[in-house]
Amino acid sequence: MECRYYQTLEDGKVECQLCPHHCKIANGKTGLCRSRRNQNGILVSEVYAKPCSLAIDPIEKKPLYHFHPGTTCLSLACTGCNFRCLNCQNHDISQVSPSDADYYNLAPSELVALCQKHHCPGIAYTYTEPLTYLEYITDCARLAHEAGLWNILVTAGYVCQKPLADLLPYLDAANIDLKSFSDEIYSKVSGGHLQPVLDTILAMKQAGVWVEITNLIIPGINDDMQMIRRMCHWLKENNLKEAPLHFSRFFPRYKMQHLTPTPIQTLKNAKQIAKEEGIRYVYLGNV
Repeated sequence: MECRYYQTLEDGKVECQLCPHHCKIANGKTGLCRSRRNQNGILVSEVYAKPCSLAIDPIEKKPLYHFHPGTTCLSLACTGCNFRCLNCQNHDISQVSPSDADYYNLAPSELVALCQKHHCPGIAYTYTEPLTYLEYITDCARLAHEAGLWNILVTAGYVCQKPLADLLPYLDAANIDLKSFSDEIYSKVSGGHLQPVLDTILAMKQAGVWVEITNLIIPGINDDMQMIRRMCHWLKENNLKEAPLHFSRFFPRYKMQHLTPTPIQTLKNAKQIAKEEGIRYVYLGNV
């Protein structure tokens, strides 16, 4: 399917305008996410209606603790991600090309019907980076709303504002992975930048989407308590002190096998700082 967010360039190249990477893609090549390909001057999504993972999850697994707790959601993912997180726990589907993973053929109307068949009140776009297949999400989410279903996004939030604005009317809740409060760490660990993620959080809040935040604390990487305090202060100053904040425990994964799990005391210290800064709901995950 042709993507909705790109422009043509000289020499047959196209520029993807979905996320802040603005990949300039030669004919036959893909962008950094691996799922959007230049096909003779037309940018196409190679994962549209081709989810590689489907499951029924408790909504708390997203994690969403204050959005219809006790319910379930139909979770799905397509391959690809616009980050390169060294600690990715789903790298077998996020860091591969679509041709390297099995998939289901599932049109938006079929996804909604499947959700209804299994009596799930909502759909969660999760596991990889759902914003890399935003066209598919938007089409699914619109039909889901027409059927009275919720739409939930679990995302790192690295997206341009125009595509995000097209999705927001159909989005009910989101958990945003705020990886750190340092642009340097974002660049080093994930291959991106902090500000676009903060912009996403604020746009969702302003649009009335229920927002919860996850911060995975990695020993020696983003466990500086002063940085965590700055993050919590920013959340409070931007009217997000009521948004649940999940501090999550790191375990060795992918290219960070050499690190140790996060000490429980580190998580407790972060929670104490969040409370001091006025964050009302703070949870510890993976403990």
